[in-house]
Amino acid sequence: MADGLFAVVSFIVSVIISTIIIYFVTKLFGEKEGIKQAFIAAIIGAIVYTVVYFLVGTGWIAAIVGGIVWLLALRALYSIGWLKALVIAVIVWIAATIVGILLPTAPGPL
Repeated sequence: MADGLFAVVSFIVSVIISTIIIYFVTKLFGEKEGIKQAFIAAIIGAIVYTVVYFLVGTGWIAAIVGGIVWLLALRALYSIGWLKALVIAVIVWIAATIVGILLPTAPGPL
């Protein structure tokens, strides 16, 4: 039971942190959408990676497939092109990695 509760709390915390990171990164690129769009992007990212890793397993193929699907979500949510979505995604990934290193309270990536 404690493991399940820890997983739920970790998921909620990671989505909140991802939402904040996505929000600030997209603002840096001049996007007008608010925190709601960032939250939706964070939820979609979490769901996409969970499903892809479940179906494909871990590794480069899963990361690439999950990344492409998340880029599609970013493009649709923010009405941006491939290059801008890619740059935003890379910066979000770097920021999330740094935050994950600084706040090692839960296993796995944000």
